[in-house]
Amino acid sequence: QAQLVESGGGLVQAGGSLRLSCTASGRTFRMSDMKWFRQAPGKQRELVAGITSGGVTNYADSVKDRFTISRDNAKNALYLQMDSLKPEDTGVYYCYSEAVVNVEGAKVTRWGQGTQVTVSS
Repeated sequence: QAQLVESGGGLVQAGGSLRLSCTASGRTFRMSDMKWFRQAPGKQRELVAGITSGGVTNYADSVKDRFTISRDNAKNALYLQMDSLKPEDTGVYYCYSEAVVNVEGAKVTRWGQGTQVTVSS
């Protein structure tokens, strides 16, 4: 079964940087749209950034110009470079993949286990 594993989280002071990685195990990565979500205690999970199989990116307004999403299809890897971190960026960050695998529109979706990001004031 396809699996996603995140790494790179940690504790950083406001203004610092972290680089998150997501390694995919499976056969659908190159055809997948990939996304990063995050969730803080007591809050709903929210979309942070996305990148399509063709490399088109999008970002939540709260992280525009600070975060950069990228992918390396040869390595089955997804990245999130986070700069100028703020305390409100604190949360568990999840990697997500979605692929339409046939012309009828059948989807394969996967979530990673999450990695904790804590930004102190």
